[in-house]
Amino acid sequence: MRPAADERSKGAEDMRSGVKVNVVKLGLVALGMLATVPAIQAQEASGDGAQKAVETRQAVFKVMNFNSEQFFLMMKNKTPFDAKVVQQAATRLEMLAPMIPDTFAPDTRKANVKTKARDGIWTNMADFKAKSDELARAAAALTAAAKTGEKGATLKAAGAVGKACSGCHDNYRDS
Repeated sequence: MRPAADERSKGAEDMRSGVKVNVVKLGLVALGMLATVPAIQAQEASGDGAQKAVETRQAVFKVMNFNSEQFFLMMKNKTPFDAKVVQQAATRLEMLAPMIPDTFAPDTRKANVKTKARDGIWTNMADFKAKSDELARAAAALTAAAKTGEKGATLKAAGAVGKACSGCHDNYRDS
C-alpha cells in the first residue's frame, strides 16, 4: 500500500499525462485542419472551394467556442470554477487562434456561400491578423493565470479573452 502523498503524486502525474495527451490530440486535429488550408487556397474561391473554406473556418470557430464556453460559464457563475478546465481550454485557444487568418486566406466575398464574415476581413487583413494575434496573447495570459489556480486573476484573464473575441467580432462578423 502506498502512502497518501505517493497516491496524490501519482494522481497529479496521471492528470498531467492526460492533459498532455489531449493537447497532442488537439494539435494533431489543428494540423489536419491547417493541412486543408493550402488545398482550399489552391482552389478557386467560388463554388465548392469557397464552401470548403467557409466550412473549415467555421469548424475552427466551433472548437474555439466549445472551449471558451467552459470558462465563460464560470465567469457568469453558471458552473463552478475549475482552474484545470480553464487552463486546458485556454491552451487550446492559444493553439487555434493563429489558424484564424489562415482559414480566411481564400477570399469568399464573391462566392454564393452563407457566412457571417464581413468584407473588411479581406480589405484589412493586417488588422484582422493583429486581432487574431491579440486573442492568442490573451489566451496565453489566461493559461498562465489558470496555472496559478487563483480564481480572481484567472477570471480577469478570461475577461480579456472575451474582449479580444469581441474586438474582432465587432469589426469583422455579422450577428
